[in-house]
Amino acid sequence: MRLPRTRRANHGKNSADNDDAPAGHRERRRRLIDFPRRGRRGLRRWMPSWKLVSGLFLLSAGALAGLFVAIYMNVEIPGEHDSARRQATVYYWADGSRMVSVGDVNRQDIALAQVPESVRNAVIAAENADFYSDSGVSVTGIARAAVNIVKGEETQGGSTITQQYVKNTYLSQDQTVSRKVKELFLSLKVSNQKPKSEILQGYLNTSWFGRDSYGVQAASYAYYGVPAKELNPSQGALLASLLKGADSFDPALSPANHRRAVERWGWILDRQVETGSMSAEERAKYKKFPEPKPPVKPTSQAGQIGYLIDIANKYVKSRSGLTDKDLAGGGYRVHTTFEKDKVRALTKAVEKVRVDRLDPEKRAADRHVQVGAASVRPEDGAIVAVYGGSDAIEHFSNNADTSGVPAGSAFKPFVYAAALEQGGARQQEAAARAARSGNGPLSVPTGVPALSVNLDESLVDSDNTPFVRIGKEIGLKTVKELAVASGLREESMAKLEPTFSIGTSTPSAVRLASAYTTFVNEGRATEPYSVTEVERAGVAVDGFDKPRARRAMDPTVAAIVGGALQQVGWSALGPPKDGVAYYSVRAGKTGPNDRMKSAWFIGTTGELSTSVTMFRTKPDVPHLLPMQGVGGPDSERGSAFPPLIWEEYQHAVVPPPPYADPRPQEGLGTVS
Repeated sequence: MRLPRTRRANHGKNSADNDDAPAGHRERRRRLIDFPRRGRRGLRRWMPSWKLVSGLFLLSAGALAGLFVAIYMNVEIPGEHDSARRQATVYYWADGSRMVSVGDVNRQDIALAQVPESVRNAVIAAENADFYSDSGVSVTGIARAAVNIVKGEETQGGSTITQQYVKNTYLSQDQTVSRKVKELFLSLKVSNQKPKSEILQGYLNTSWFGRDSYGVQAASYAYYGVPAKELNPSQGALLASLLKGADSFDPALSPANHRRAVERWGWILDRQVETGSMSAEERAKYKKFPEPKPPVKPTSQAGQIGYLIDIANKYVKSRSGLTDKDLAGGGYRVHTTFEKDKVRALTKAVEKVRVDRLDPEKRAADRHVQVGAASVRPEDGAIVAVYGGSDAIEHFSNNADTSGVPAGSAFKPFVYAAALEQGGARQQEAAARAARSGNGPLSVPTGVPALSVNLDESLVDSDNTPFVRIGKEIGLKTVKELAVASGLREESMAKLEPTFSIGTSTPSAVRLASAYTTFVNEGRATEPYSVTEVERAGVAVDGFDKPRARRAMDPTVAAIVGGALQQVGWSALGPPKDGVAYYSVRAGKTGPNDRMKSAWFIGTTGELSTSVTMFRTKPDVPHLLPMQGVGGPDSERGSAFPPLIWEEYQHAVVPPPPYADPRPQEGLGTVS
């Protein structure tokens, strides 16, 4: 059809106009992405349109989906870990010789049918309530863990049972983003290819329950001495609570652990009611906490070895962030400060005094007697020897590192030092006031009325009254702060009551031995340490530089208290016959109304600071037993024995130097 002439002419004109349009205009009209936006001005010109945003989102989502599918299709489920290839963790003495190798994997695989349904339900309720219906992964949990890894924070929590099974079975325990990505894809694939029953069985057989136990069967024997099939719902709930972290929930390890375990045990039982796997009537049957049996050390950790490993592991965990599970995983080389000859000498000294002086067959008071001891090098704070008990595989609690035995008179030197520090501060303040007034130097008394008595004599005679007065005068908080600055742990400090100054706090033997080095180090304190190096696959683990000394008290104060402690030591053992000058205190030789239930002796020389404690305890009795009658009527409630142990040990490990008169200067330690 032909157009009318006029319209043809116009059409041609328009076409010509378009052909003659600027090239830039034609280009802008042909653009696929209108950005910056045509026909807009100012900020709106640079704001993308909703079409552009939507397109980019769909394009990105499609690309990510394609990448996800490609990775998923190419992921292969690897073979399971071979437990036989797991390396041991080896501990070394200070001289570099091997102490012990810990690494046999305690794991016994069993079929899911051998695990009671109540135990399975407890684990699912505690770890992954929607296990049977989920896809095998928690995307939010993985994202949160990845963010925490980048930030260097805690990564645990948020994983499904499938993810934990994959980590235990196919992957390393490394906390890295790449490992979490592998975990995500493997978990999806495992969830799609394996039935839930097989995944749950694998998880129960590979999980860490503490006490060197991998899997529910090994854990059942370790905690209750029965196979898993004999566990009741209450015991199963306790084992399920350990999956959150046996270091924190094994009730036998500490009172704090016990409280956490009881709370989580109850929560898991209640959670089963919420999820419908247990009736309220069934739940009501389990009101008593199922106390597990005490931990048992392997025979390779007999004698003092188990206690040494215990102290070393605590230090490693505090400095590096490694866990018991990491160490049990194997492959670590732990170099300790423990000296073989000193450990043996300390053990021999304790056993000699026990055999010579205690007779549990004839005297009931000699039964249930415990001894703890620790020896620290003043030069740098290294723990060179401990005595934790008669045998680590029979007596699990480490007497050298326990916090529960009152220090008694062993605490008084810190009260004395705090009073001197307070008096010195008052003198300085008064001198400053005098200088500001133009009166020049001014000699003033300490300002501490209780110091008008001779505290040297009070220490020797175990007189409590002056120390109670001092504590009240200068403030118990002041005393506490100096004791903690010297190395005693904050958590071992007792309530700030009048008796605080006479030793109601409960520091460990390790901590007291370390804190006493302050008196021979001119007032400087050093954190005690037990490990010099940890390595894995030839790579050193960070965090094991030697602790640095810090100022805890004035050097003059340390010298004054040190002089008093020499006099106390001489009252217990007499002037040193071998010329070794020592600062020491004997705690336990107290008045007839004293209620303390422990005996201490701390002896400190320039080479070694060693503390020895004796007390009585029974596993089924929550408090210490009385010391009256221990060792017979002449033993002063057992307080005669720690000095004998110290002297026996000291003579064995420190050769006597040429004799020199070690007596302090006239009047040293007396302040009026």
